[in-house]
Amino acid sequence: MTKKYILLNALMFSFISSKANSLSDTIDGLFKPIVDNILVPVIFWDPLKALGIDVGASIPIVVVWLVFGAVFFTFKMRFINIRGFFHAISLVKGDYDNPNDLGEVSHFQALTTALSATVGLGNIAGVAIAISVGGPGATFWMIIAGLLGMSAKFVECTLGVKYREIDKDGEVSGGPMYYLSRGLKKHNFPNLGKFLAVLFAILCIGGSFGGGNMFQANQAYAQLSGQFPMLAGNGPLFGLILAILVGVVIIGGIKSIATVTEKIVPLMAVLYVGTALIIIGINISEIGSVFVLIFQSAFAPDAALGGVIGVLIQGFRRAAFSNEAGVGSAAIAHAAAKTKEPISEGIVSLLEPFIDTVVICTMTALVIIFTGMYNVDGLEGAQMTSQAFGSVFSWFPYLLVIAIFLFAFSTMISWSYYGLKSWEYLFGKSKKSEYSYKLIFLIFIIIGSSVNLGAVLDFSDMMILAMAFPNIIGLLFLSNEVKVDLKSYLNRLKSGEIKKFK
Repeated sequence: MTKKYILLNALMFSFISSKANSLSDTIDGLFKPIVDNILVPVIFWDPLKALGIDVGASIPIVVVWLVFGAVFFTFKMRFINIRGFFHAISLVKGDYDNPNDLGEVSHFQALTTALSATVGLGNIAGVAIAISVGGPGATFWMIIAGLLGMSAKFVECTLGVKYREIDKDGEVSGGPMYYLSRGLKKHNFPNLGKFLAVLFAILCIGGSFGGGNMFQANQAYAQLSGQFPMLAGNGPLFGLILAILVGVVIIGGIKSIATVTEKIVPLMAVLYVGTALIIIGINISEIGSVFVLIFQSAFAPDAALGGVIGVLIQGFRRAAFSNEAGVGSAAIAHAAAKTKEPISEGIVSLLEPFIDTVVICTMTALVIIFTGMYNVDGLEGAQMTSQAFGSVFSWFPYLLVIAIFLFAFSTMISWSYYGLKSWEYLFGKSKKSEYSYKLIFLIFIIIGSSVNLGAVLDFSDMMILAMAFPNIIGLLFLSNEVKVDLKSYLNRLKSGEIKKFK
C-alpha cells in the first residue's frame, strides 16, 4: 500500500510538473513581448544615449531617478544619514519606546521586517555581478550609493508613519499609497496624488507576486536542488511545503511577520555575515591593499565597462536594486511602528541601506576580492560568491543554501504584507479581500518553484523598480514638510522635551 501511495504521488507530481512547464512556456511567451518592447525600453531607457552622449556604459533612467532622489534628499535633509545615525541606534535599542503609542510593532521589529525584504539574493548574487562586470571599484560606488540611499529611505518612511491610517481595532495601513494620495491632496494636487497612489499599488502587487514571491521560491528551489539532487524534479512539492510555511506566518498579519523576522534577520546575520567576518579576519593583513585596489579601480580611466562612469553606474545600480531606497516598499512596514513621532521612524529606517549595502554587500565584495574569484572566467552571480566562500571553507556552499532559503523565506513574508496593503488600498479592507490576496500569493509560491518563467520574473522585477517613479515624485512634493518636521523633532530632542523611556 505504501509503495503504491509513493508511486501515485510521484506520478501526480510528475504530471503537475509537466503541465506546469507547458503552461509556463505559454505564459512566458505572452509576457516576453511586454518585457522586451515596453518595460525594458522605458525602465532601462538611457537618457544620455538618447542625447547622443556616449560614456561607454548604459545608464538606465530608473537608476538615474533613484540616484537623483538619494542625492537630492541627502542635501535637502542636511546629511541626516550621518547626523541621525547614532540616534537611530538608540531608537532601535528601544530607548524611546513608549508602549502606549499607537502602532502594531516596535522600532526594531519594523526595521527587521523591512530588512528581511531587502536583504537577499542581491547581497549574494548582485554584488558578484557588479564586481565581475565593473571590477573591484564597483564596491566603492556601492558603498557611496548605500550611504546616499539612507536619506531617501528616511524621507519615505517618515511619510509612511505621518500619513498612515489606524482603524478602530488598532490595525495600521500606511505607505506610499497613503502619502501620495493624502499628502498631494493637501498640497492641492488631489488628482495627481490619486493617480500616483493607484499606480504604485498596482506595481507593488505585481512586484509582490513576482520579485517578492515567485523569484524567491524559484531561486530557493534551484539552490536546494543543486546541493541536494534528491529534490530534483520535485519543484511542486517543495513549493507546497514552502507555501504552507509562509502561510502559517502571514495568516497572523504584521505582528506575526515581525515576530518571525526579528528572529530570522539576526540568524541570517550570524550565518552569512559571521562567516564573511571570519574570512576577512583570516586575510586582515591584506585589508589595506584591498581597499587601495577598490579605491584605485573606482577612479581608473581604463576600468571595466566604460571607465569610471561605467564602474560608478554598475555600483550604484546594484546598490539601488539591493536596498530599494526610493522604491517606497519599506515605508509600508515602517508605518506599523509604535510611535507618535513620524521622524523617529524615518531615522530608524536609515539604518536599512547601511546594513544591507554598506555592511553586508561590502563584506560579500571583500570576500570575493580577497579570494580572487572575480578574476576567474565563467563564474558569475551566486556561483561566484559560493566559490569565493567555498575556497576558504569547503562546507560553505551548504551554509549558503541555508542562507538563501532564509533570505527567500523572509523576503516572501515581508513582501506578502506589502502586497496585501496595496491590495486592500485598491479593493477595500475585509476578511474576504485579505484571504483572497493571501491565497493567490501562496499559489504563486508553488508556481514559482515549479516552472521557469523567465519573462514573467523579469516583468515582476521591473514592476518593483518602476515603483520608484511615482514614489519619488511624491517625495519631492512632500520633502519640505519632512524638513520642517525634522527640524522640530531635533530641537525637541535637544531641549529634552523628547525623553527616553528606558
